[in-house]
Amino acid sequence: MKDKQANRRIRLLLAVFALVFAVTLGRAVWLQGVRAAQLGKMAERQHHESIVVPAGRGTIFDSTGVQLALGETTTTVYADPRQVTRPRAISVAAQKLLGVDANTLYPRLLDRRSSFVYVKRFAEPAAADAFVKRGFLGVGSYPEERRAYPQGPVASSVIGFAGTDNKGLGGLEVEYDRTLSGKPGRQTIVRDALGRAIDVVSSTPERQGHDLVTTLDHTIQANAESVLRDTVKRWHARSATAVVLDPHTGAVLAMAQAPGFDANNASKVPLSLQRNRAVTDTYEPGSTFKLVTIAGALSTHLVTPEQRFTLPYSIHVADRIIHDAELRGTETLTVAQILSHSSNVGAVTIAEKLGQGTLMDWIKRFGFGRQTGVDFPGESQGLVLPLDQWSGSTIGNVPIGQGIAVTPVQMASAYAAIANDGVWVRPHLVERVGGRALHDFEHRRIVSPSVDAELKQMLTNVVDEHGATGNEAQIPGYTVAGKTGTAQKPGPHGYTTGQYVASFVGFVPVEKPRLVVLVMVDDPHLAIFGGVVAAPAFAQIAKFGLQYMSVPPDAPVTTTTTP
Repeated sequence: MKDKQANRRIRLLLAVFALVFAVTLGRAVWLQGVRAAQLGKMAERQHHESIVVPAGRGTIFDSTGVQLALGETTTTVYADPRQVTRPRAISVAAQKLLGVDANTLYPRLLDRRSSFVYVKRFAEPAAADAFVKRGFLGVGSYPEERRAYPQGPVASSVIGFAGTDNKGLGGLEVEYDRTLSGKPGRQTIVRDALGRAIDVVSSTPERQGHDLVTTLDHTIQANAESVLRDTVKRWHARSATAVVLDPHTGAVLAMAQAPGFDANNASKVPLSLQRNRAVTDTYEPGSTFKLVTIAGALSTHLVTPEQRFTLPYSIHVADRIIHDAELRGTETLTVAQILSHSSNVGAVTIAEKLGQGTLMDWIKRFGFGRQTGVDFPGESQGLVLPLDQWSGSTIGNVPIGQGIAVTPVQMASAYAAIANDGVWVRPHLVERVGGRALHDFEHRRIVSPSVDAELKQMLTNVVDEHGATGNEAQIPGYTVAGKTGTAQKPGPHGYTTGQYVASFVGFVPVEKPRLVVLVMVDDPHLAIFGGVVAAPAFAQIAKFGLQYMSVPPDAPVTTTTTP
């Protein structure tokens, strides 16, 4: 009886073993036969990793070869919490060598739900190397480029900035982002069970981004910014903007504003300070716009520079009364004096002879109401009221620069056309991309050479003539041509009392112009007139540029000696 029970137990045990063996064998056959390919791919994924090799971002230079934006080599250190065995030691070492807050890093290393944690991004390579050499399990590193701006605030609103992913977020950095970025590469690496890289099985090399050479001269740019800061401080203004152009090529030598910001800290700066106001913002130009009115009348032979007009202090235009800036009696002025004395009544009188349709044609001819095409993102086209929306009084305000809005770069380009013998050239900020020089920029004739010569002389009178509005723009030893502008700022319910824009735009030397300079000061106090507020800043920027470029004087100062 006992033997039979023992035999049954043995047979039961053998049956169990046989069943377990059959199940195990079946499982093995299923894994190695049915799921072999799928499991092989899973194992390969666990040991093979494809990583992106970022391409170096191109450098941005000024026209003299000075670096305005470049990529700094850094090392990013990371950890895989699932492989980390000494989280406390890693946190302490990271604080000591990399400046990381250990109390912040430690709980992140304990989170096993994550497979990737930044220990330190953009670390100094030497410090990162010392940290990695500690040999902590689960810790790795890779090279990463960080964008830097060695000139700090100089031209920051033009250059813009790139984000932590090295993508352009503003200015030329975003305008030329694809060119600067290059093309990333890719590597497939094999890791061991501890996650350490042991082999590279395939590699596609990265293509470095192209460099940009801009038209900016960092010395002229820095000086313009300094002058604007002083101007804003002196007149308690809200802001100031300046544009410096080469009138023959359209190259922007400087595009400055105050207040400014340091591009290295752009993420901490309000958007209102980041935007390039010379391109994106508009303002009513005031009397600088009278150039368009006078140019149109001269070109259509309605007037000559010497033609005289008897002008009262004020005139009615539909439901508006137009008057000059300073109280005076009725006087007779030539067309040239109307411009040099900046007579509103005179400019409107000439505009009425020109007519609304012809005046609009000349506004378009000078490029107002559309983008200049400057290579910068977010350019405004300004604001020009369509002709079919003009009222009876529009002919009384547009010819004197009211009821129309322009950008600083538009106005600078218009005066550059007069400096360039009547030919407008598209302004631009980049002259070379990689090894390729940019050329053939759009150009068109605005006025004839004869009319251009007349306008140059008239604009010279604005600066030289005794009692004219632009006397403060004079530069000893050089002939200067230009125009002042003073415009009341519009608000939601008409013009704002006590708020003005003061401006001056001109070129020098007159016969062979090398520089066009526009200065616009927003909401100055203590004084409001362009000839008082903006003209001195123009003179400072232009004088520095002339001396820096070694432009010889064209009107040497003479001294009288007593025998």
